[in-house]
Amino acid sequence: MSPALHRLPTVLALVAGVLLLLSGPISQPPDYNNFADHSRILGIAHGADVLSNLGFALVAIWGWIRLWPRRYGPALAHGWCGYRLFLAGLLLTAVGSTWYHLAPDNQRLVWDRLPIALTMAGLLAAVRAETVADTRVVRYATVLTLIATLSVAWWHYTDQPQHPGDLGPSLAFQVLALLLIPLWQAIYEAPRADRLGFGVAIALYVLAKLAELRDHELLAILGFVNGHTLKHLLATAAAGVLVATLVQRSATSRSPRSRSRPGS
Repeated sequence: MSPALHRLPTVLALVAGVLLLLSGPISQPPDYNNFADHSRILGIAHGADVLSNLGFALVAIWGWIRLWPRRYGPALAHGWCGYRLFLAGLLLTAVGSTWYHLAPDNQRLVWDRLPIALTMAGLLAAVRAETVADTRVVRYATVLTLIATLSVAWWHYTDQPQHPGDLGPSLAFQVLALLLIPLWQAIYEAPRADRLGFGVAIALYVLAKLAELRDHELLAILGFVNGHTLKHLLATAAAGVLVATLVQRSATSRSPRSRSRPGS
């Protein structure tokens, strides 16, 4: 395979960085915290948005139970540090998003966005280490955790009453994760089952983000569920597909690097 193709992910990341600088600040919509869900379930305000976070916790716990005993096996060992961060971030997402949706505001929103960024960092580190046949997964996980944290911190730092915060770095980090993961898997010929599983998960996550943008409209159309609750359900399904892919891989003791080629 052409060395230029191996450099494509790096070029893509650099181009994204340049575009981010040229685009200027990306502001959060002023009514972002005004969600369509005004239900009260079991006495819980915004009950649908709050309780739909339970799925993240269940998938995370399922992942820990099924994957932890096999973490040193050939199927998981190379990327386990990243997958461990992914599962931890998923569990923290359940906690942080629940806390946020009980009384949505920008101060609580930090604890919703940060765990999501950590899950992305974990997946990036794991897939990079596995597909590129690189043993520096701990270094990747550490650096990406720092970048993820700073991207959310930047939004929070720039968020002022008269000047909405800049979401650019946070959004760019998520978009790059969605682009780089399948790109690495394609370039370094990850097993077909892995590419299919991650591809389905990414498609579900994209649908989740689209549902988030149509919170009120979807409630008006569907009548029984709003867009943000649907986002939680679709994102939970995406996480479940990823965990199921890893469980299946570990059950067959198949290394994701068996068809990989070294590269940079």
